[in-house]
Amino acid sequence: MAEPESTVINTNVKQKDPSTALVIAVTTRAIFNLEEEHKLYLEKGKEEYTRHQQANQDKPLPPGTAFAFIQAVQYVNKKILESNPAERDLFDILVLSNNSPESGVRIINSAKHYGLEISKFCFVSDEDSTQYLKSHGVKLFLSADRTDVCNALRRGVSAALVFQQEVQAPSTPLRVVFDGDAVLFSDETDQIFQEQGLEGAVQYERAMEAIPIGEGPLKAFAMHLGKMRKKFGQEKSPIRTYLVTARSGRDMGIRAIKTLREWGLPIDEAFFMDGAPKGPILAQIQPHIFFDDGLHNIQGAQNVGVPSAWVP
Repeated sequence: MAEPESTVINTNVKQKDPSTALVIAVTTRAIFNLEEEHKLYLEKGKEEYTRHQQANQDKPLPPGTAFAFIQAVQYVNKKILESNPAERDLFDILVLSNNSPESGVRIINSAKHYGLEISKFCFVSDEDSTQYLKSHGVKLFLSADRTDVCNALRRGVSAALVFQQEVQAPSTPLRVVFDGDAVLFSDETDQIFQEQGLEGAVQYERAMEAIPIGEGPLKAFAMHLGKMRKKFGQEKSPIRTYLVTARSGRDMGIRAIKTLREWGLPIDEAFFMDGAPKGPILAQIQPHIFFDDGLHNIQGAQNVGVPSAWVP
C-alpha cells in the first residue's frame, strides 16, 4: 500500500502505537471551519486557494464540528496516562487532507495554536484519500465529504459525515451518543419496518428476541471505545456512552439490550424514544458527537447545537 504523498509527523506529540491505539482520522473540514476557504477553492480554483492559505498561514482557523470531540479525546488520553503511564491503548488522531503540504502549513499551525494532540498530518493528492485509512489502522473516519464517507464504509472502516455548524464546546468527560439501527446495529429491523410497517417490525423483534442483532457500521468503533471505558470504574470514567434509539422500550428494547450484553459493550444510558424527536434528550446529554443514520435526527441535533455525524 502506497503511503500518502506527504506525511508530516507532529514532533510536539508523543507518537502512539497504531497496533494498540484507537486511531481516528479527521479531515481538515471536519476539525476546522474551512467553509469560506472551500468556497474559494470551488469558485477560483486550487492555485487561488493555495495562495490564500499561504498568505494566512499564521492566522488560526476557527474550530469546526469535530473540534470539541478531538479535545475531549485528548482529555481521555490524559486521564488514562495519569492512572497508568505505560498504557498504550490510547486515542491517536491523524488529520487527512487533500491540501498540498504548502497550503497545509496553516492547518498544522492551527492545530499547534489550539494545543491539539494530532500525531500525523497526511497530505494526499489522490481523488480517493480513503485508500490510506487501513494502512494507518484507522478505526473511525470523520469527513465533511459524502463520497469520502461512502468510500470508507465500503472499505470496512467506521465512518460518518460531519456537517459544519457552530458548536459550543461541552465540558469533559467525553460523551458519545449512538443511534441503534443502521449505526450500532445492522438495518435488518429497519428493512422489515419499511416492508411490513411497525406491527411487522415488532413481531419480527419478538420472534428474534434471543438472537443478537447484526453488526452496524459503527460497532467496531463502539467496541474499542467500550474497551477503553472498562479501564475505569463507572464513577471515574472519562468516557460516557449513550444509546438514543427510535425503538420503543416496551416492544423493541429487549433485543437491543440483550445484543449489547452479548457483545459485552457497556453503555452508560439507553433512551428508547418510540419515534419521538431526539433533540430534547440530546440537549440534556450535551454529547461531543452524535451518530445517526436519519437526516431528520441530525437536523434535530443541530437545532439544539449538538455536534452530529451522519452515517449514510
